[in-house]
Amino acid sequence: MKLYSTVIEEGSAEQIIEKSKFIAYVKPVYDKQEADDYIAQIRKKHKDATHNVPAMVIGDKMQIQWASDDGEPQGTSGAPIIKMLTGAGITNVVVVVTRYFGGIKLGTGGLARAYTSSAKLGLEAAKICDVKEQMCITCEFDYTYLTKFQNMAGDYFLIENIKYTDKVEADFLCGPDDKDKVKNIIESMTSGKSRIKKEEMGLIKIKI
Repeated sequence: MKLYSTVIEEGSAEQIIEKSKFIAYVKPVYDKQEADDYIAQIRKKHKDATHNVPAMVIGDKMQIQWASDDGEPQGTSGAPIIKMLTGAGITNVVVVVTRYFGGIKLGTGGLARAYTSSAKLGLEAAKICDVKEQMCITCEFDYTYLTKFQNMAGDYFLIENIKYTDKVEADFLCGPDDKDKVKNIIESMTSGKSRIKKEEMGLIKIKI
């Protein structure tokens, strides 16, 4: 089940609009302090810029939403970025759009479009992904069954983190709703000779 969307990594992109240079910086973050530190880093990097407009959305329910226009007319830059992020269901992300003014005024509508489109380019560079719940079943079994499991992988489960000792230990990754089905497959395939060592729920990022 999809919980929310975010980005995989830090990314940046730039574009020129009516002679103004817009540079968008995007980073995945998980708390406000991390976002504040990144904003400070970009402001220091571009201290000569006309504006450094920050925006952040944090929390699996988007509990933290904050932005600043940084000297642009009120509601023309930070707020439109927040609206774009929440509208797309994107959270746990901080965005800073730097502007070097080129001498041509864009108007309120033009500014909103410029900042929003720049942020979107930054998000694309940072690789938008969906975050889903994932069950990890760690299982130990004889070497005889490894190839059979690998041939079955892809329908209901994936196999990762294979360890080879006197037996094989591997993680079977599946959706929460498929947990019992995968456990039954393991039990049936090994005629009850496997041993489930651990079951735990985690999160996985899947690139869109």
